[in-house]
Amino acid sequence: MKTALVITSISPPNHVLHACAKGCLQHGIDFIVIGDRRSPPDFRLDGCDYWSIERQLDSDLGLAQLLPEGHYSRKNLGYLIAMAQGAEVIIETDDDNLPMEGFWEERCKSKEARRISATGWINPYSYFTEEDIWPRGFPLEEIKNPSPIAEAATSLHAPIQQGLTDGNPDVDAIYRLTRTLPITFRQELPLLMAPGSKAPFNSQNTTWFKEAFPLLYLPSTCSFRMTDIWRSFIAKRICAANGWYILFHAATVFQERNPHDLMIDFKDEISGYLNNSAICKKLDALVIEPGVAQISDGLVKCYEIFIRSGLIDKKELVLLMSWLETVNSRY
Repeated sequence: MKTALVITSISPPNHVLHACAKGCLQHGIDFIVIGDRRSPPDFRLDGCDYWSIERQLDSDLGLAQLLPEGHYSRKNLGYLIAMAQGAEVIIETDDDNLPMEGFWEERCKSKEARRISATGWINPYSYFTEEDIWPRGFPLEEIKNPSPIAEAATSLHAPIQQGLTDGNPDVDAIYRLTRTLPITFRQELPLLMAPGSKAPFNSQNTTWFKEAFPLLYLPSTCSFRMTDIWRSFIAKRICAANGWYILFHAATVFQERNPHDLMIDFKDEISGYLNNSAICKKLDALVIEPGVAQISDGLVKCYEIFIRSGLIDKKELVLLMSWLETVNSRY
């Protein structure tokens, strides 16, 4: 299957971007990097299809004009470009996640994996380590709950697959302020999360298959720390309506984290700490029709819930409709 790797970055070509470009060339993967206003004007990297802000704005992508500059959501353009180039699989990561050998393995929608059939919040990290650790976006009120036992290995359809990250994994600011890193996860069998279970997933090491492409949309009218998490809640809800599993697999990248101000991260995550559990209950109460043809309608319904809850701005719908128009008319 034709595959693309998408990253957004404001950095000059660092060793992670070089490693991604080299690996993509070796494995026949398209490598798309989305820049921003603060990106170096002379960005050059062999094996990389680089999109400066000027190139984005000169494209025929209407969403390029609507997305805010200086926001992670410009990564949406990378997804659309990958689709336009015929990708059937989109992998996404970040410019501080160094690919490990397993990162370049061929992606398969169905993998032998342990299964979690329990409903409610499930901490996927707990199946790959004995450390007391939880993913960014996991409700704080749920972190002390025990994890159910995983069932015997099986193989089921999972069009969204989240890879873990060794070294400096994706955790919230509270974890970073109170706990010690780095950490190395065990190389265990993947974990299939049933439609009725809940767990956040991020944009740092994630594989998307074609039927799930509309769900890639990252919202713009929320903080950088919540955009991929709230996307995951919406995607999980629509996957549940379709009977699709979400798969979590062992780490295939090692994060050498870019500089962050943890108190700024904490501030940007407060809306999640206070609302993640409640917003998912509201999403659960929605009537979402199954079928790929119904995904657009489901996305609109989910974003309207976020708008009515005051978590994102109503102008998000303008961007979402532009995204859906492009996805539905071209790809």
